[in-house]
Amino acid sequence: MEIIAAYGTIMVIMAVVFGLFMTWGIGANDLANAMGTSVGAGAVTIKQAICIAIVFEFLGAVLAGGNVTKTIRKGIIDPSSIINQPEILVYGMLAALLAAAFWLMIASAKGWPVSTTHSIIGALVGFAMVGIGPESVKWGKIGSVVMSWVLSPVLGGTISYILVLSTRKFIFNTDNPLGNAKKCAPVYIFLVGFIISLVTLFKGLKHLNVNFSTSQSFALAVVIGLITATIGWLFIRHIKEDLLRSRDFHFEAVEKVFTPMMLFTACSMAFAHGSNDVANGIGPLAAVVSIITSGGEVMQTSALPIWIMLLGGGGIVLGLLTLGYRVMLTVGRKITELTPSRGFCAELAAATTVVLASRTGLPVSTTHILVGSVLGVGFARGVGALDLRVVLNIIISWLVTLPAGAVMAMFFFFTLKGIFS
Repeated sequence: MEIIAAYGTIMVIMAVVFGLFMTWGIGANDLANAMGTSVGAGAVTIKQAICIAIVFEFLGAVLAGGNVTKTIRKGIIDPSSIINQPEILVYGMLAALLAAAFWLMIASAKGWPVSTTHSIIGALVGFAMVGIGPESVKWGKIGSVVMSWVLSPVLGGTISYILVLSTRKFIFNTDNPLGNAKKCAPVYIFLVGFIISLVTLFKGLKHLNVNFSTSQSFALAVVIGLITATIGWLFIRHIKEDLLRSRDFHFEAVEKVFTPMMLFTACSMAFAHGSNDVANGIGPLAAVVSIITSGGEVMQTSALPIWIMLLGGGGIVLGLLTLGYRVMLTVGRKITELTPSRGFCAELAAATTVVLASRTGLPVSTTHILVGSVLGVGFARGVGALDLRVVLNIIISWLVTLPAGAVMAMFFFFTLKGIFS
């Protein structure tokens, strides 16, 4: 308690700096891979992706991001044995933030799309093992995280594979691809609006004191989907059909139909990312602020002030601006060649998988889902359409994420403990 009283202000400043570093890493890696498919498919430029991210990331964070966050990330560790030593938890949260941020910086510089959630979980496990004891780690939860390495990409890839086959059956392999694309497009856009609004309604809005039942959520999602489909139809209705032109011309025109549709998925992915992942990234920061301002009380949940949300949103956009292009290139161009129609299928599959996971409690990673969705799109064209060397590097980076975060967190924990003790 004496350490908290003596160094509380310094610890809060450090938490803010480390939290900004962490959210910068989220922007450079997590948000970048969410936007990568839109950029890789040529639907939006990197500048447009950044503008979309700035607007919709903040909207998602402020409108649909919860104002209460689990400070002990997803129940991964049990801090009850150090309830009378709150400074240990402060060191641990600072070390976890710094370790996860460093790993995200390394991964982003290499262009590896890794999981932010797994980075912070690995860091928390590392701190808990040396700061509290191995028995404080809920190893069953860690097992479910490891299971998600397989489950996430398989689910996302399967759905994107089915979506690509659907575009072939109903659009590309028909006598009038462009005409059928214009007929089918509102249905696909409806699915985007419906699914993303379901994600938001299921996960967010509690801090606005807005609570919907499952049936009300579905009804509202249908309305939002219909509005989105109508707007999408207005965008594409002016694309001209010419039945006398070659099928290649029709295929190019079909991709033009999917280009504005990808604007919807790009905005939706940024909004969903803001509502789901911003608060998660700054959870340890909220924990430190909560412990210091309460005079050393260790709580499982803590209020997330608006200034912390804004700090998180700002850090994420900064990360996307500075280093995000590397991960965008990996996801959007290096795994497989994307067109607007393929990129649309990948993003719609990722959003659908997130909804399924959030309602069924499946342990999945958004990053792994999206990469799996891109793999599914490539696989629909045959294994030869995938760059297997890039895929192998990504899988290795996933396997390394947990232990890398843990080892760095151990080092930073002992360093901080030595400085303040």
